[in-house]
Amino acid sequence: MSSKDKPTSENDKPRRVLRTRRSTPSEDDVGYGKPPRAHQFKAGQSGNPKGRPKGVKSRETILREVSNRKISFHQDGTIRKITCLEGVIYKIVEKSLKGDTRSATLLLSQLAAIASPTGPEPEMNPDDKAVLDAYLQTFQSKLDDKKSPK
Repeated sequence: MSSKDKPTSENDKPRRVLRTRRSTPSEDDVGYGKPPRAHQFKAGQSGNPKGRPKGVKSRETILREVSNRKISFHQDGTIRKITCLEGVIYKIVEKSLKGDTRSATLLLSQLAAIASPTGPEPEMNPDDKAVLDAYLQTFQSKLDDKKSPK
């Protein structure tokens, strides 16, 4: 009897061949996640050496950095380090003392802005005022009750 004449059984079915994994990848392996050796990152070298670009600074950031930068300032024969903003204010005061009306106007308007509150207080809604008055009366009555001896 030849192999073709034998009856087939479950034991006679060809088995699936299992692949064994290689313990060490060879240098020839190329595929998904395995670029050729020549195109892999060198040891100790980043994939993006230049890094992410820093971006553009806003006008506010530039103004803050420049105005907070320190400069040398001569005052009464001594040299002091002050910020650029302080230097500008010193110059405005100096010019206004010499008679420059624009500098004096600017200086006085800035001083007035600092001295005055941010603006007039908004008027209170009548309903809100009634609620606050009622709360004040109850709070005052509780204080009076605590002060009076029983």
